[in-house]
Amino acid sequence: MMRRMLWSLTAIVVLLLAGTIAWQRFYDPDADAPSAPRTDEQAQIARGLYLARAANCMACHTARGGQPYAGGRIIATPFGNLVSPNITPDAATGIGSWSAADFWRAMHNGKSKDGSFLYPAFPYPNYTKITRADSDDLYAYLRTIAPAKRPNEAHALRFPYNQRIVLAFWRALYFRPGVYRDDPSRTAEWNRGAYLVQGAGHCSACHTGRNALGATVADADLAGGTIPMLDWYASPLTSDAVAGLGDWSIPDIAALLKTGVSPRGTVFGPMTDVVKGSLEHLSDEDAKAMASYLKSLPKTASSEVEGSLPRPEDEVLKLGASLYRQYCVECHKENGTGFPPAYPRLAGNGAIESGPAINAIRIVLNGGYPPATSGNPRPYGMPPFGPALNDAEVAAVVSYMRNAWGGRAPLVSPAEVISYRTVPLE
Repeated sequence: MMRRMLWSLTAIVVLLLAGTIAWQRFYDPDADAPSAPRTDEQAQIARGLYLARAANCMACHTARGGQPYAGGRIIATPFGNLVSPNITPDAATGIGSWSAADFWRAMHNGKSKDGSFLYPAFPYPNYTKITRADSDDLYAYLRTIAPAKRPNEAHALRFPYNQRIVLAFWRALYFRPGVYRDDPSRTAEWNRGAYLVQGAGHCSACHTGRNALGATVADADLAGGTIPMLDWYASPLTSDAVAGLGDWSIPDIAALLKTGVSPRGTVFGPMTDVVKGSLEHLSDEDAKAMASYLKSLPKTASSEVEGSLPRPEDEVLKLGASLYRQYCVECHKENGTGFPPAYPRLAGNGAIESGPAINAIRIVLNGGYPPATSGNPRPYGMPPFGPALNDAEVAAVVSYMRNAWGGRAPLVSPAEVISYRTVPLE
């Protein structure tokens, strides 16, 4: 009897596994969505170029020094390294043999031309929001770029992640295809912003925490998260007044998206590439639409930073205050208000005061520049202080900045600083 029950249980498990794989393999919702009629080919290509920039396709699909969109860029993940594919119109090594329907299948359902599952480092959980018309426009643009005969390289993933078939179970848990639908209770501007943020902009790919299987945490959408393998913290984009955009104005948010600087903050780290390669090219209307949508987002759960809060008399804060007056006051002022947008405000800056101290540590150590954009062609930068300050001093000045001017955050330890001293800038 026991053996029979065991065999029955095994058979049920096998059937469930096989059923999940079959369901994911053959389930292609909206695969028959009609292709948009082409009335003006040049206008369609122009729209496709705009979308390629909005989605920042070149960032992943271009190796440093390589031909645009020819792939070969290594994308490090907790599961191993992925290598981006060639998406130029080369028939042998790119997507030259793909139809518009094949491309739509990849964007909407996360499947390659042959039906194999795509790894979600390609952000199809976001791109599924894109309409068939926009997918066709993007496809039309990619058909016009110079073909590159560059064979795709194999990924270097650990077992079992190197078995694409296991993606069936990941998809069953975390992926639901579906084009963005307008909210009739909202304005056209708000809906446009939601469409760009959720879809082409794929903002949640960085600004939302991820679980152990690499899926974004559903109840913490855009509430901030550490970017895997890059060791940068993507700040919350919700209306949280402390850590997010709650007390930012819509013009200030739009300015940050388009230029990389605003009276309220400045972008550093990986976000500089996003602004330079993508958001700078948005129309003013679309930047404002995204800002309007982000401004409306309710506060959601975010990861808490563990550690005891400091006391005003802590020696670490006293040392940090002394170092701040020695190295930082000239640009950021005694009261932390800075000289925006050239020298950003530190007082009340959510990127400094809340969440992990990763970004503040790395900027103090290595310095950095916001992107050079048409709206900020000659950006001011911050020099690196890593050579001048030891680990305890960096920890002290960062701790001070996170707790001065009304802030309350755990102290930074020298061990945290050590862990980022040798981390590459990107």
